This record gives sequence, structure tokens and C-alpha cells, in this order.
Amino acid sequence: MFNRRKMLLWGAASAVLGGLCAGVPARADDAVKIGLILPMTGGQASTGKQIDNAIKLYMQQNGDTVAGKKIEIILKDDAAMPDNTKRLAQELIVNDKVNFIAGFGVTPAALAAAPLATQAKIPEVVMAAGTSIITERSPYIVRTSFTLAQSSTIIGDWAVKNGIKKVATLTSDYAPGNDALTFFKQHFTAGGGEIVEEVKVPLANPDFAPFLQRMKDSKPDAMFVFVPAGQGGNFMKQYAERGLDKSGIKVIGPGDVMDDDLLNNMGDAALGAVTAHLYSAAHPSQVNKDFVAAYKKAFGNRPGFMAVSGYDGIHLIYEALKKTNGATDGDKLIEAMKGMKWESPRGPISIDPETRDIVQNIYIRKVEKVDGELYNVEFATFEAVKDSGKTKK
Repeated sequence: MFNRRKMLLWGAASAVLGGLCAGVPARADDAVKIGLILPMTGGQASTGKQIDNAIKLYMQQNGDTVAGKKIEIILKDDAAMPDNTKRLAQELIVNDKVNFIAGFGVTPAALAAAPLATQAKIPEVVMAAGTSIITERSPYIVRTSFTLAQSSTIIGDWAVKNGIKKVATLTSDYAPGNDALTFFKQHFTAGGGEIVEEVKVPLANPDFAPFLQRMKDSKPDAMFVFVPAGQGGNFMKQYAERGLDKSGIKVIGPGDVMDDDLLNNMGDAALGAVTAHLYSAAHPSQVNKDFVAAYKKAFGNRPGFMAVSGYDGIHLIYEALKKTNGATDGDKLIEAMKGMKWESPRGPISIDPETRDIVQNIYIRKVEKVDGELYNVEFATFEAVKDSGKTKK
């Protein structure tokens, strides 16, 4: 009798507690956890810092609750090492029970996590890595950054139409560098251009000086350069030290080498460089002016293209959760993301429903001085560019 009465009292107390808890808008177990894997140290650290900063800014502006769910970011530093990425992704999925994995500063990192996203059936939101094949490696991958094919094809076409006949190429020796080189060569040579020297440099801690001498000796009209975001400053320093800025050999390429994050420190050697890219801090839209002003106020420097990719990545996650009304089923979230369109600081963008890759404007830009600072000033726009590097089925 006593035990039965005790059980009834406990049941009543539990019901009261349950009623109280029901009024709490976002309990800890209702949190949506995002495992953010970024290179916060090492050669790609500027990529990680830009993306991390942009996500913080977005959450400051839009709050940390979506569809009644608290958003929790769990940041892990993989130093752009794929073995680290894989281990961290496993820990985040198994131990932290995250609902998304996101970030991925370089292609090998994004690829290392792909099988884990598939196995766990959770979205992998790629905010940096740019090789075309990435979204093919898992049906749960969505990308908000770019592909090298998008920009390298366009700068190849532009070069041959603007009197550049001979080009020497310098690209980082890993998948995005190979993509950049392949797609540039296809378009440049198809238009009648000639590659007079081709050099691949190590991804980790490259010394560009000996390679730059080979570039100079080949006497090209221009150098096509792809190095990942964060290495452009070192490249331009050695470019100037070797006197290539005085030789009349201009720099062309995708926009990574002229990243806004580092551009102002490159000096006048960067003036006149022409690149094709998805974003410039000088993009004239009001959305971008507001974004740049807010980013500068929060972090003391201007955003680069990695920042805008992170900003759009977290926006995609927020909007997908709104569409699913807070449901975190991976298949529902991926369906919600497909075909999504919005106005980004970079311009209008969308997620291709077939490839889950980004569709965006690509701009031809020239480095100029504006109010005493160096900027990539846009002078031509190619609208709604899809990735052309996907495997043809």
C-alpha cells in the first residue's frame, strides 16, 4: 500500500515537472548541433578564421534559435589534415551526436568526411573546398563555396579574347590545383592560346622562388596562378622579390590568389592582376556593403570569399531547418536545401537540385587602388554559372 502511494505521488510530481519543462522553448536535448571542422592553425588558418568569424556574425544577426531549436556550434581544428578531419568527424557524429558536419577547408578534408556523412545520413555542408567531384562522393553533401571549374573556364576564355597568347602556369599540386589547370588549359588552348611553361608546387609550405624563375625565363604574356586561400600573400611577396612585377608578366587566374583577406598587404605588385571569382569585398550591392560593414565592425578587417561562403553555409542550414520545422532527419534537410535561392553578399545564388552544388555569378576583377586600399574591382559578370566539372553521366 505504501509503495503504491509512493508511486502515485512520484507520478504526479513527474507530471508537474513535465508540464513545467514543456514551457521551455529549447531544451539541451532539443539543440541542433553543428560540427564545424576547419583549419584554425597551419597554412590554411585564414580560411578557418574567416568561416568561423562569418558564422559568428550570422548568428549575432539572426539569433541562435531556429524553429524552436537552439543552434549549437562545436568547432574543431583539423589543420587541413584529412586524417584529423576523419577522426574529428567520427567523434562529432558518434560522441557529440551532431546533426550536421560543416566547414572543410581543403578538398582532401571534405572527401575524408564524405563516407561518414553517408553512413550517418547527416548533411555535410562544404563551405570552402572547391574540387568538382566533392558533391558526387555523398548524397548528403551540399556546397556553398565554389568549384575551380566555375572560375578557371571563364578566365581562360577571357585571356584568349584579350590578347594574351602565351601563358605560364603555376598551380598547387593537389586536386583543386589540378582542376584549375585542366579547365583553364581546355578553354585557353581551344581559343588558340599556348602554354609555354607548366609548374606544380607543393601544397604544404611552398617556396615559390625557384618556380617563379622558371616562369620568368619562359617569357609569357601572363602567369596563370592557383594557390589556395591564405598562400596568396606569400606568393605575391616572392613574385615581387623576383622582379616579375617589373617584367610585364601579369598575374591571372581564379580569385584565390587575390583573396580580400590578404590583398591589402600585398603592395603595389598586385596592381593590375586580373582574376575570375565569386566574390569581392568591393561588390557594389547594398547587401554586400552591409555585410562588409558588419564584418569590419565585428572583426577589424574586411571579409574574403571564404567568409561569404561560411555566411551562406550557415544561412542554408538555418533556412533548411525552417523548412523542416526543426526536424533534423538528414534526408528531409537535404531535400529542403535542393533548389534553395537567396541574395548573398556575393550576388544571387542557388543550390542546384540535381548536383547539390552552388550556382552563382562569376565576376572578372582587376586589382586597383580605391581610397588608398587595394580592391578587386569587378568589370564583367557571368550570371548563374554552374559547375562544368561534374562527371558526365
